[in-house]
Amino acid sequence: MTEESRVPVPWIAPSGRYARVLGRAVDVALALAVLVAAYDYAGEHDLLLGALMALALLARRKRPGTVMAVVMALALAQFLLHDPAVDPPPAHAPAAYDVAVLFAMMSVVHHSRTPWMPYAAGGAVLLATGAASFGVPFLGLDGFGDGQSLLIFWGLTLTVWLTAFALHTRRLYAESQAARARHAEREQEQRARLAAVRERAEIARELHDVVAHSLAVMILQADGAGAVLRTSPDMAESALKTIAATGRDAIDDMHRIVRVLREGRPGTQGAGEDRRLVTLDEIETVADRARTAGLTVDLSVDVDQGRLSPAEEMTAFRIVQECLTNTLRHAGSGARVDIRVREEGGTLLIDVTDDGGGALAGRAPVGESGGNGLVGMRERVELAGGAFEAGPRLGSGWHVRASVPVRTKTPVAARTSAGTGNPEATRTSVRTER
Repeated sequence: MTEESRVPVPWIAPSGRYARVLGRAVDVALALAVLVAAYDYAGEHDLLLGALMALALLARRKRPGTVMAVVMALALAQFLLHDPAVDPPPAHAPAAYDVAVLFAMMSVVHHSRTPWMPYAAGGAVLLATGAASFGVPFLGLDGFGDGQSLLIFWGLTLTVWLTAFALHTRRLYAESQAARARHAEREQEQRARLAAVRERAEIARELHDVVAHSLAVMILQADGAGAVLRTSPDMAESALKTIAATGRDAIDDMHRIVRVLREGRPGTQGAGEDRRLVTLDEIETVADRARTAGLTVDLSVDVDQGRLSPAEEMTAFRIVQECLTNTLRHAGSGARVDIRVREEGGTLLIDVTDDGGGALAGRAPVGESGGNGLVGMRERVELAGGAFEAGPRLGSGWHVRASVPVRTKTPVAARTSAGTGNPEATRTSVRTER
C-alpha cells in the first residue's frame, strides 16, 4: 500500500461504515421532514400520501428510479384528489410535502448509473409542475397555479437539479480518481514484483556461475593434489595455488553480489568503485584453470577490441565459464573442449563443444530446460536479444551454441593490442593444450 493510500479520509468525505451510517441518517431525516410537513395538513389523505412518500424515500439510494416513479405516482394521486370546492379538500395541492418530488429527482440525478435517467427525471418534474399549474384540458383537469407560480416551481426544480448534477459529476470524478489511484498502485506493485523477480533471477545466475564453477575447479584440483601429493609435490603445489586463486576470485565475486543485495542496486555508493568488470580477456584465465583441472581446452577468441559492450562481454564470459563447469562436472578430467568466440556481421557467436571424455551424453538425462546452468545461460542470451541452443552430440559429448546481437557498432574504447600499437586491433587468442 502506498503512502498516499494510508492518509486518513477527512470527515467531510467519510467512507466505509461511516459513509453508510451518515447516508442512512440523511435518508431518515428527509423522510421525517416530508412526514412532518404532511402532518400539518387537515386533508384526510394528506398524511397517508406524505407517509407513503416518506417511506419511499428510504430506498432512494438503491432504487432511485423506482422511488422517483412511486413519488410521482403519489403526487399524481394528490393532484387528482385535490378538490378546491371541498373544505378541507381530501388532499391539498400544492403542499409542502411535495418536496419529496424534488428529493426523489435529486436522488435519481445523484445516484442513477443510467446516463439518460437524470435528464428524464428533470424533464418529468418540469412537465408535471407545468401540468399542475395550467391543468390538463383534454382530461378535464383544472390547474391550481399561474405563470408566476410556475416560474417559481421551475426555478426551484432547476436549482435542485443543477446542484444534484454538480454533486453527481463530482462523485464520478472522485470515483475515477480513486480507480486510477488503485490502478496505479496495482501497476506499481506489479512492477515492483517483476523487478524483484528479475533481480532474484540475476542474483541466482551470478551465484550459480560463481559458486558452481569455482567449486568444480577447486574440488578437482583438491582431488588431484591429494593424488600426487607424495609422488609429485610440484604438481600438488600448483594445484593448491590454483585452488587459492580460484577461491580468492570467488570471494571477490561473492562480496560484489552481497553488496548488491545490501545496497539494492549495483550502482550505489561504494558498489561501483571496486567492482571487477569481467571481459573477454578473462576467458583465457578460466580456460587455464580448466586445463589444470585436467581438461584439454582449445580456445579461440576473435573479436575486435572495443567492439562489445561490458554486458555482452559478461554474457560471453559467463557462457564459456558455465560450459567449462558442466564439462568438469559431467565429462570429468580428460575431456576435450573446443571454444570458439567470434563476431560476424554484428552478431557475437559462441560455440562450445566437448567430447564427453568417452562417456555418452545420454547417460545422465536432462530435461528440456536443463539444469540451473542451462537455464541461466538461456536467460542471459534471451535478455540480450539472442538465441541459445544446447544438447548432446552424436556419439558422446555436448554442444552449446549462442548468438547475441552486438549493439556497439563502433569501438567504444581505444585499447591497444599488445605488440601492435593499433587501437582497433583484433583480439585473437588461439591456444591448444593437452
